[in-house]
Amino acid sequence: MTSDKIKRVVLAYSGGLDTSIILKWLEETYGCEVVTFTADLGQGEEIEPARAKALAMGVKPEHVFIEDLREDFVKDYVFPMFRANTVYEGVYLLGTSIARPLIAKRQIEIANLVGADAVCHGATGKGNDQVRFEVSYYALKPDVKVIAPWREWDFQGRPDLIAYAKKHGINIAAGKEQEAPFSIDANLLHTSSEGLALENPEDSVPDLVTKREGRRTMTPEEAPDKPTYITVAFERGDAVAIDGVAMSPAQLLTKLNQIGHDNGVGGLDLVENRFVGMKSRGYYETPGGTILLTAHRAMESITLDRGAMHLKDELMPKYATLIYNGMWFTPERLMLQAAIDASQEPVCGEVKLKIYKGGVYVQGRSSPYSLYNKELVGFDAAGGYNQADAEGFIKLNALRLRIAAWRDQRLGKNS
Repeated sequence: MTSDKIKRVVLAYSGGLDTSIILKWLEETYGCEVVTFTADLGQGEEIEPARAKALAMGVKPEHVFIEDLREDFVKDYVFPMFRANTVYEGVYLLGTSIARPLIAKRQIEIANLVGADAVCHGATGKGNDQVRFEVSYYALKPDVKVIAPWREWDFQGRPDLIAYAKKHGINIAAGKEQEAPFSIDANLLHTSSEGLALENPEDSVPDLVTKREGRRTMTPEEAPDKPTYITVAFERGDAVAIDGVAMSPAQLLTKLNQIGHDNGVGGLDLVENRFVGMKSRGYYETPGGTILLTAHRAMESITLDRGAMHLKDELMPKYATLIYNGMWFTPERLMLQAAIDASQEPVCGEVKLKIYKGGVYVQGRSSPYSLYNKELVGFDAAGGYNQADAEGFIKLNALRLRIAAWRDQRLGKNS
């Protein structure tokens, strides 16, 4: 890739030091015009200052895009994922992974709008995000040029970045000259903390992470001794109300986040297998998602047929891996989503929950589509179930085993 091929690039821009350095580096290295895109996904911090920073660095006003995508994020990405009860490697609710396709999609849309021929992200060459961004870019705009500065520039570490910032008059916020003890990625679904203070998996997660300002959840030890009770209502697999109050997707997740925070829900010390091959340790906080997952599974427990439930459980790890690996816009993810969504029509009703000191406990569930039959499961003879019918079922299922045992008897192989 040579600089004369790129005239305009759309940069995923946070307004922080690293992406501000990238902005200047793009202009210097490629001689191109930079368009900035800043997405509000519910990261919990003011993003409007990114506009002033971009303008101060010479970006044209019409080329500064700042957009509130919280509702789109929850409705079109988080909720579809939760219909599948998605967890990666048994515990991770994929808070970082699920946000990247939306950012990439909007970057490409802006690139088409402003006539850009390239897009740029700030993900490192070690991480998963470079894959998630770039696979999405190519799926949506196959001929787009992708610039990944961390794979291209000669900077060896933080001192080089700081020196470059000072050389070009890029503002360095207090405390940013030294490498942070850990980094945080945040959106409305979660926060993930990774880096220096967390790199040794033998050590417990330090208080500077779990008790930091702006944390998404308190620790269970800090949570009150009195439980919180809520009722979550579902329609076609999506949560739509809490305690009878209808809410938009983003409003509902925000409410669940607060409830989870106040009760110490959703903290997770995780070592995961990165897509690029290495293992990575981090601390994740997903309070609302943890509550939502428990409620959704409880709702499915009475409304889904056994075969559908078990098939969903078989498909889920594959679906989770596709999301983790950045394959949101692939045919196989869309196929799985169609199957998952088809199962959700009867997933309607209410789930009662008790939330207490980090735990989420089901207290009851009801649905007009319930398959639960109290007469059938009772111990008396009512309900049309004849217990004697089980004998034939058992013998048919055991027939192949009896045949094998007869063979072994004939051959003298009995133990």
